[in-house]
Amino acid sequence: MPALKSLALAIFALTSTSAFAAESLPAAIAAPGETTVLSVHAEGAQVYECKAGTDGKLAWAFREPIATLLAEGKTIGRHYAGPNWELADGSAVAAKAAGNAPGATGADIAWLKLDVTAHRGSGVLTPVTTVQRINTHGGKLDGACDKAGEFKSVPYSADYIFLKKG
Repeated sequence: MPALKSLALAIFALTSTSAFAAESLPAAIAAPGETTVLSVHAEGAQVYECKAGTDGKLAWAFREPIATLLAEGKTIGRHYAGPNWELADGSAVAAKAAGNAPGATGADIAWLKLDVTAHRGSGVLTPVTTVQRINTHGGKLDGACDKAGEFKSVPYSADYIFLKKG
């Protein structure tokens, strides 16, 4: 565990400046006045469930993400339903969507801005107030399905930027 804490602190030191200029992101997900605490790459899946829509027809509905958070090729945490992000140093945040912008292609999930709603533990994510999901690839599933209750996982990758005020 001490090695993981050292890794997390090193990542914090390397990413504590603004890595992504606000003007390069769509306005709907920009976070002007906030600075980067941590930038990570995620590899995982978006999980969908076959459910009846308001029209009574079966369609794929988003259920939850499952992803590994990576920095310099090393696993430093995980992302899961909530949505939640949890690092190996014990710090974690939960958030809710506050803005979105389309992915680069029709197969890519949206870019998001999420407002942090809860903190757990103490560590790199402790000061985080906003999370951005950018550079998404894959993960999208639309359309009809055949059997209610079936699940389907769609591989995706994205970059998550953890920001703080000031």
